[in-house]
Amino acid sequence: MTAVLPDRYSVRPPSKADARALLELVSDYNTSVVGFADYTLQDAEDQLTEPGFEPATDGWLVFDGDRLAGYAAVFGKGDHRQLDADVVTTDLAAEAYLLAEILRRTAEFARSYGHSSVQLDAVNYRADIARAARLAGYGFAPGTTFHRMRIDHHGAVAAPEVPAGVVVRRGAPDEASRRAAHAVLNAAFDGQFGFTPRSFEEWQAAQENHSAFDWSQLTVLEVDGEAVAMLSANDQFVEDEDCGYVGRLAVLEKARGKGLAKFLLRDQFAVDAANGRAGTILHVDTNNPTPALGVYLSVGMRAVLVMEVWRLEVAV
Repeated sequence: MTAVLPDRYSVRPPSKADARALLELVSDYNTSVVGFADYTLQDAEDQLTEPGFEPATDGWLVFDGDRLAGYAAVFGKGDHRQLDADVVTTDLAAEAYLLAEILRRTAEFARSYGHSSVQLDAVNYRADIARAARLAGYGFAPGTTFHRMRIDHHGAVAAPEVPAGVVVRRGAPDEASRRAAHAVLNAAFDGQFGFTPRSFEEWQAAQENHSAFDWSQLTVLEVDGEAVAMLSANDQFVEDEDCGYVGRLAVLEKARGKGLAKFLLRDQFAVDAANGRAGTILHVDTNNPTPALGVYLSVGMRAVLVMEVWRLEVAV
């Protein structure tokens, strides 16, 4: 795939100094599709400084004269067999150019990591039907669907009773507790759509770069001295939704069916309500091999936004 921009356009890599301009671009697009910005300055800064993201090779800003017309980035984790593409623009010439650059860089990643092919994923709001059609035209196919789930808190929420035999470890102040949570996460999500295992060092760096996260917001459950479940929360949705956010919820397969996920959710609801939050938000893959969506519905959460992941197999 190749694409050429009109002569008046220019292209350069992004930097953290472009965060506010990126915020305006993304907010304008999101508002046109779903009616609200769904993005903050912290989100932009975190995105532009994500460990492993190299702006000089993995990101692009397209300008139409002095106006920022488009942004794109491609990002990989772990063994880079699966990459995430982000393209934000309403300019079709810019979109074609940016996707071509992403595909070029994706092929470079595949070769450098020794893969004959890699999977490239792009997220699209279901409401943007026209963009979905264009992704299909570029060769992408539907991969899975994510629902944004929310529960509202009206006053205090009672803390749940700790299940028998379970020890609750709140916060992760040391490396041992962080490694325990990381091990549960990698094991529980193994094989799920779009999940790439990361080394402990890579995962820890990503957590610490996330401005809305701190280690006190991580909870681990132990049974017989073994970590079997974890919940990682953060403040990503505090600024724009006044809500707590469950970034990851993981339970080892051998510990499922014992109510641990529901306990962790209700525990987080109580924490968020005690902190004065209006609600709690999380995202769920509706094709998850575990009955995750049913769990979230059973504790009173509801779907408030739908996003689809489109996937392209890129061979080299």
